[in-house]
Amino acid sequence: MSKFYITTPIYYVNSNPHIGHSYTQVACDTVSRFFRMKGGDVLFMTGTDEHGEKIEEAALAKGFKAGEEKKFVDTIVPVFKDLWKKLNISYDYFVRTTDPYHERCVQAFIDKLNKSGLIYKKAYQGWFCTPCETFWSESQITGGVCPECKRPCEKLDETNYFFKTSEYQKWLIDHIKANPDFIRPDFRRNEVLGFLKEELHDLCISRPKSRMKWGIELPFDKDFVTYVWFDALINYISGAGYPHDMERFNKYWPADFHVIGKDIIRHHAVYWPIMLKGAGIEPPKSIFAHGWWVIKGEKMSKSRGNVVDPLDLIARYGIDPYRYFLLREISFGLDGAFSEEALVARYNSDLANDLGNLLNRTLTMTEKYFEGKVPQAALKSKAAGSMKEAGSALYGELDKAVPNFEFAIALEKIWALVGIANKSIEQSKPWVLVKEGKTGELADVIYGLLESLRIIAVAISPFMPETAKRIAEQLGIPKEAIDNMTLADIKVWGKLKAGQSINKTAPLFPRIETPKT
Repeated sequence: MSKFYITTPIYYVNSNPHIGHSYTQVACDTVSRFFRMKGGDVLFMTGTDEHGEKIEEAALAKGFKAGEEKKFVDTIVPVFKDLWKKLNISYDYFVRTTDPYHERCVQAFIDKLNKSGLIYKKAYQGWFCTPCETFWSESQITGGVCPECKRPCEKLDETNYFFKTSEYQKWLIDHIKANPDFIRPDFRRNEVLGFLKEELHDLCISRPKSRMKWGIELPFDKDFVTYVWFDALINYISGAGYPHDMERFNKYWPADFHVIGKDIIRHHAVYWPIMLKGAGIEPPKSIFAHGWWVIKGEKMSKSRGNVVDPLDLIARYGIDPYRYFLLREISFGLDGAFSEEALVARYNSDLANDLGNLLNRTLTMTEKYFEGKVPQAALKSKAAGSMKEAGSALYGELDKAVPNFEFAIALEKIWALVGIANKSIEQSKPWVLVKEGKTGELADVIYGLLESLRIIAVAISPFMPETAKRIAEQLGIPKEAIDNMTLADIKVWGKLKAGQSINKTAPLFPRIETPKT
């Protein structure tokens, strides 16, 4: 299989990460693991955005002196990396916008645009929203309030450098229309095309050092630093190797997916492809904008003070239940209402009752009826046949859903097999088969259950990697085979060897008792 390059946005380090950050990470991690298990050459990149006025303000607020912004961001970046480690995020590369190679890339990129006649200097009158790090023209703003975050903007009257974004407006519209998958989901594509019906203003790409020093200096004017959004977007090529490692860059670019939150779609789907076009670089293949998690109808955000700390949830419920909830609860791309009660309900219903109970009952019966060994089976029973049919269809269903970020659908398909296996226990009644002396049919049912669990373990591995390992270990699968599981293993029914010893341990998901009302 060919290369697969996927990116998260780089996260602003003015404060600690929250559930919204982890949502993007878990989604990209799942897709990355899926493509690795298909044999793909994957580059999964994430990182941090470390320049700009908000960083200056946050550093001062934390007691750092002016000029010590790097010391400040150095204290925050490990918090992000620690959370990604705890969430089992398997990123391949971490980019920081304070990395020297990134700063050189930004300067080389801007210099290329400048030498192509695409950058000019002019006096500017307008508005600037510090929380959003966004410039707004008079026509875009009402009452001095940011149209995005609804907070007061600052009136600016200063000289800056501008990039001739407007020259490529028609090209971008044509590109979006000619490439239906360029912006996803479809309704976001329509949203961007609606935005592009209005005249596109040239993009301010600098801040004067007299106002802000914490940024990358423009290569052709030492009195200015690069506007933080312009700097940040370039991470997608700097981290891939441009221009310092062109062999690596040519291998992975264009990116297959930029995965972002819907609030930053204009920067990624309008300004970024135009920046690349101006520099003569191919645009990414697809930009996928997901929705927000909302609490009581409001977007979860640091500024609103309603963020949920992923570390608290992981400590209470575990990593994989948290990952499962994020991906199963809503369709990726839509907004979702977050509540801890909903997470607990998913945990008890899907994980404890359905999957955990299936594994526990199956292993208990294997111990009881077959001395803890995988039985020899002819697989002629109706129950075994229904499990084999569902298991054999799972590969195609996952291969259709996961590359399209249809995580909820993929998990529904996996849990359909969980449901069929649980139903097979109730319908075949192994305890009755024992009493009736139907040893062959009993072996068929138990083998079918064990083999279904093996397939389930492979299928959930991209979503819940630790749970997949725990199931495989309890099935007695050797460590080397667990470490080298591939999606192709789903296609083959009958990989469990007769006579193989199981290794039953503690229940996967002990039920969480909720207060009775």
